[in-house]
Amino acid sequence: MRKFFSLPLVTAAIASLLSGCGMSNVTSTNPTQPSGDAAPVSLSMTDDPPQGVQVLFFQVSLTAASLTPAAGSSTSSPVSLLNGNTPIQIDVTQLQALSAFLSTANVPAGSYSGLSLTFASPLLVIFNQSDASIASTCAVGSVCQLTPTIDDSSAMVNVTSSPFPVTVSANSPLGLLVDFHLNTIIQSDLSVNLGVTNGITVGELPPMTTPSPRFGFLNGTVESVNASQSEFTLQTPWGRTFTVETTSSTTFSDFPSSACASEGFACLAQGQVVQAQISGVESGGILTASQVAYLQAANQQTVEGVIFSYSATGMKILLRGNPTFSSALPLGGIASVTFASGTTFSVDANGFTIPSGLTFASTENLTNGQTVKVDIVPGSITATGSGPTASWGPPPSVSFTTNSVELEPGQTTGTISAIASPDFTLQSLVWPPCIASSTSACPEWVALITTSVETTSQTTYTGLATDSFDGLAVDDLVSVNGWLFENDNGLVDPAVTPPVILAQTVTGHPNAVF
Repeated sequence: MRKFFSLPLVTAAIASLLSGCGMSNVTSTNPTQPSGDAAPVSLSMTDDPPQGVQVLFFQVSLTAASLTPAAGSSTSSPVSLLNGNTPIQIDVTQLQALSAFLSTANVPAGSYSGLSLTFASPLLVIFNQSDASIASTCAVGSVCQLTPTIDDSSAMVNVTSSPFPVTVSANSPLGLLVDFHLNTIIQSDLSVNLGVTNGITVGELPPMTTPSPRFGFLNGTVESVNASQSEFTLQTPWGRTFTVETTSSTTFSDFPSSACASEGFACLAQGQVVQAQISGVESGGILTASQVAYLQAANQQTVEGVIFSYSATGMKILLRGNPTFSSALPLGGIASVTFASGTTFSVDANGFTIPSGLTFASTENLTNGQTVKVDIVPGSITATGSGPTASWGPPPSVSFTTNSVELEPGQTTGTISAIASPDFTLQSLVWPPCIASSTSACPEWVALITTSVETTSQTTYTGLATDSFDGLAVDDLVSVNGWLFENDNGLVDPAVTPPVILAQTVTGHPNAVF
């Protein structure tokens, strides 16, 4: 019997940005102006790409992170970077081309010999494409959920190899990228061993001398707005509060006309749920945002997911996120969504110009693999399945009605097989698969690994020989963050013209190492 699924190589990264100055361990979640030689430290997480389409969702909680002082340092106790607050739950499979900002703390200047990370509560959702059921409960051609165990000896990981030891100096930012690789970490019995050789590695980010998107995005609810300082406070779903500063170059997107006449700082209001793209951390721990995007109003409930089945009356989606972490919308679960009469369809362009011919205006523009954000009609959520009752089983399921569907950027990774400016062809290693009762019910394009990627002058590039379209080369391994458009052009057979990805960002993985 062949192996029932191929585990992806997913790299989650924690970027610790240290700029030197020091006090000892910090207790606030958004540190105040440091004194003496205190330095703010920020944590971000990203994910390098999965290899294979079977792993649909992998969530893990980061419960602790601390730097270990080197011998002879001014402090002898580990310096916490998470400050003992509630665990941060992260879907690492959503972060192939993005980063998620996690936390900040003040750290003493000095030398550090390692980084200690503690993880808990992994959650795995797969699509069983094998020729046999798994554990007699996960049938062939079905979606299954597992809560793997973490080996007790590896729940806490101490990284002491290169680039450690590192030195935190005054006014000298330092970034660390901590990668964990699922195909190494997940064992044959589906336990999780974070301490396995090469399961976790650390690299050093480029110097943060200019604002960088590598800090990642941060979702939360606006607690207060300080117009005189162009700042607002943001509380995350896991209970941390940050002060976020905007500048004249900060862009605002997706705010409805009901919030403001023209998009800008004045759009912000208490109770809104927004996403801030963090571009820097000031010496006092205040975050700088390059972009602030509206997610939902205070009295609205939304959810993001990946389409795997659809019709003229509704769709099924794999739940990937909801801004408030509502327990009624379990991440990794399945939602059956009914379209209300007059449901609107639109593109979350987020300031990006969508070329003509790429349309998302009705159910005719739906296709499997699209990432969508849907508004939930109040009072329509019904739980339809509680989740696995054994080691494996179907994920929890819900149903609800929507009156608004918005196409969001999704992510995929693969190798470039051809280049014809301004487009290139990607042989994808992963894209959300068709999920159906039998593989024969899947559209033909799902079996293909070749996808057309369109770029425009607004597409950004990182990690390439030169960070531009000219830096792309055949056989490069890249992750693409962008919108997936149905592209049959009236053809009956979608395999002839598979969907098109409009690239917002293209991230290279030098030497195919990630």
